[in-house]
Amino acid sequence: MAFLRRPDLARLNERSSGTLKERLGIEFTALGEDWIEARMPVDHRTVQPLGLLHGGASVALAETLGSVASFLSIDSRTHAAVGLEINANHVRSAKGGFVTGRAEPLHLGRTTHVWEIKIRGEDGRLVCVSRLTVAIVAAPDAPTKEASF
Repeated sequence: MAFLRRPDLARLNERSSGTLKERLGIEFTALGEDWIEARMPVDHRTVQPLGLLHGGASVALAETLGSVASFLSIDSRTHAAVGLEINANHVRSAKGGFVTGRAEPLHLGRTTHVWEIKIRGEDGRLVCVSRLTVAIVAAPDAPTKEASF
């Protein structure tokens, strides 16, 4: 089991007031023992001028999922999870509805985590695949807003 704690999804979603997650309409929808899912609308907030899902919005969804997954996998009293590197391959466009991302661990080490995030359209077809590397560092002195998940 990767996650040290399993917060209620409603609480997890509430903790995003004033963040990019809220502005893009990202909503956590499911949580397993070592994976997490969220969906994001393909609408005026997340499309580029041609009306297609913006690649940057897909990357924001991927980093949101992987970062929260790492946070749930560490002791937040002593450590923090910070993004180190992300890459993405955009393999198909999306024009409407929702896309859903799922983060699963590839590596959960003492100082780094690596997550694979697959984003799919409503038809289940792959839209984007991403890999996020997260650095596990000493927690800052002051607790963060997310530290109370």
